[in-house]
Amino acid sequence: MFHDYTIRDFARVVASDAPAPGGGTVAAICAALGGALVAMVASLTLGKPKFAQVEETMQDLRTRAAELQERLLLLGAEDTMAFNRVMAAYGLPKTTDAEKAARSEAIQTATLAAAQVPVEVAERAYALMEMAETAATQGNPNALSDAGVALVIAAASLRGAVLNVLINLGGIKDENLRRELGDKALTLEQKAAALEQRVYRDIQRRLGYQ
Repeated sequence: MFHDYTIRDFARVVASDAPAPGGGTVAAICAALGGALVAMVASLTLGKPKFAQVEETMQDLRTRAAELQERLLLLGAEDTMAFNRVMAAYGLPKTTDAEKAARSEAIQTATLAAAQVPVEVAERAYALMEMAETAATQGNPNALSDAGVALVIAAASLRGAVLNVLINLGGIKDENLRRELGDKALTLEQKAAALEQRVYRDIQRRLGYQ
């Protein structure tokens, strides 16, 4: 959906009065850029004799970061499509009882999907944070700040995704599903906060900031 956009085009669409793409899509796209940074750190480490001991680790890291980047780009598009499906469901006719029942079911199905997409974004963003830690601790130290940027972008994207989970939960009638999705999102947020603080502080220390 957005693959052929320039950065300027994408920013212009987000800034328009259209409700989508919005925060959920932006969170996924930003996380994808964090994945690109992790891949870059790995690439800057590979093939250098002084980092021969982590060659295999960096090869694997680059591959996984590239795969994660691609999935996050797709999730960005899926987030916008999920929102559009919710809006379409709300626009269904509701004159007869049959129409009302069909509309209600369509809304529930679409809203659940709209909550599940940012849950996956949050999961992928957390995985990216772990990759950023590997890049920071084992990658080329000349790219340490790049690994740090990947870390904080992933953390911010995760928090943004959590907000997009929460805003959709109110529209889900199934209490068990609401609790399951909400608990998963908030648990990821808590884990991410602890990971970000620990790794970010270590990066600051290694960059000479006390």
